[in-house]
Amino acid sequence: MIVALAGGVGGARLAVGLAAALPPRQLAIVVNTGDDFQHLGFTICPDLDTVMYTLAGVNDRIAGWGRADESWNFIDTLRELGGEIWFRLGDRDLAVHVLRTLALRDRVPLSEVTRRLALRLGVRHAILPMSETPVRTRVRTDRGELSFQDYFVRLRCRPRVRGFRFVGSRNATPPAPLRNVLRGEAVSAVVLCPSNPYLSIAPILAVPEIGAWIRRRGFPVVAVSPIVGGAAVKGPAAKLMRELGEQPSALGVVRHYGNLVDGWVIDRCDAKLKPEIEREGKRVLVTDTLMTSRSKSVRLAEAALAHARMLAASRG
Repeated sequence: MIVALAGGVGGARLAVGLAAALPPRQLAIVVNTGDDFQHLGFTICPDLDTVMYTLAGVNDRIAGWGRADESWNFIDTLRELGGEIWFRLGDRDLAVHVLRTLALRDRVPLSEVTRRLALRLGVRHAILPMSETPVRTRVRTDRGELSFQDYFVRLRCRPRVRGFRFVGSRNATPPAPLRNVLRGEAVSAVVLCPSNPYLSIAPILAVPEIGAWIRRRGFPVVAVSPIVGGAAVKGPAAKLMRELGEQPSALGVVRHYGNLVDGWVIDRCDAKLKPEIEREGKRVLVTDTLMTSRSKSVRLAEAALAHARMLAASRG
């Protein structure tokens, strides 16, 4: 069993590669729900949907979010009627939000709602929300504390960031399928996808049962750097690192995670950083980490899994 922690476009793309390399029974994809929110009466789960759509092959590869071949009649009509349109909901995407919201109102757990939706889209691998109960990312900025979507979408990450809070994390409840994984002995490695360390991975680790499980691990943790050549492939990770006083580089990400990660996968353009990362006590694999096609996602996933196997073997 491999457990992948994922969020955003980078996490979704590596999840595609992992799903191609591993059968459903050997992969659990744990997804950030810190950016979930209520909008226009609907429960919106952006990271869960991004991972689900990407695994199903129906994602919008250009935008990086939402459905391919989308139409916008709903949002256009909402604009005409004076409604809020700062968070765009496509017509195909809206159907998912409607079904999720209705199911949650009927007290169906979020993990079960996600399972049903994923199966209807042809996804067989487990996509597990990090928590059945709400956890909400709050961003401390020079404009005060903001909800995640206000910071990320409405204000387009412009405010200067000073820190984060994950409201509800202390009492968060992982879904039953994930708790079974955490309490069992079948996991051979954890893979941190190249997702934003602060906005995607940190909320998952803030769930006490998940964070404690990884800290007391008897298996290797391998991470793929989300920073390539000093920049984030997508999103504000490099900007956040600078604002929080961390070096926006693959080495900076290594130092950010510290002892949580045993082995790193970095891009060829960062090969010069390998000796410094190794001096941090980490095993490093240098390869192509830009997932511009499905085949590249698969190759990167296979490389990360091979790196994990090597680390496991070195533990004896």
